Amino acid sequence: MERVEKSMKTEAVNILTLKGVYKSFGGIKANFDISLEVKENSITGLIGPNGCGKTTLFNSIVGQHPIDQGKVYFYEQEISYLTISEIARLGIVRTFQQTHIYKHLNCIDNMLVSFPYKSHFENLFRPFEKEKIDEVEQLLEFVGLYPKRKLLAGDLSFGQQKLLEFAMAIINKPKLLLLDEPTGGINPTLINSIIDCLKRVNEDFKITLLVIEHNMRVMMNLAEKIYCLSQGKILTQGTPSEIKNSKIVIDAYLGG
Repeated sequence: MERVEKSMKTEAVNILTLKGVYKSFGGIKANFDISLEVKENSITGLIGPNGCGKTTLFNSIVGQHPIDQGKVYFYEQEISYLTISEIARLGIVRTFQQTHIYKHLNCIDNMLVSFPYKSHFENLFRPFEKEKIDEVEQLLEFVGLYPKRKLLAGDLSFGQQKLLEFAMAIINKPKLLLLDEPTGGINPTLINSIIDCLKRVNEDFKITLLVIEHNMRVMMNLAEKIYCLSQGKILTQGTPSEIKNSKIVIDAYLGG
């Protein structure tokens, strides 16, 4: 009986592993000896003061600029020096601080353009099956944008544009989704909806999330594990309660 119970308790595998990652721009060290692990089907947070290297680290993970030293693994495959498109095809997608949407298209067309076909240009002129339209509308309903599905994306509020970008990322069915400031600049009344949406996409779609977020209340309610960066290095890591009560994290944020 004991042997059966042990076999059932399988530890989650790492979907993302960074080992000793360095990245510099000229003489500026943006990332310095960063090692971290993201478990499959988890929500992991990345916090730290402005300019500490969080977005640079995201850019390195998705191949926007190659790292100088170290290794990045997706599951057991090293992806340190793959191109953006090669990494995206493996199932890694990211969103940005400022939304990347097509403001002159309505919400439905933004979603259709995002389907993983050969190119966005071809998608604009490709006839879509009813099943695709249904899938788009279901996802827009999932993020709360179904009533606004025929509005131009540029007419949405900033928070709604972030939800649209989130839906556009989900439609690619990524295995790992990197979210850069998902609640940044958003009306506080919409923040709880976004937290709920992120949790549901992790649970319902089994998408692993790695999240940069400045709003500590959001991070404490969202992440299972949090890494804190300061001056390009990992300062500490832990559960939300451990991070919340960490003196070195408080000092890093408040300048103590």
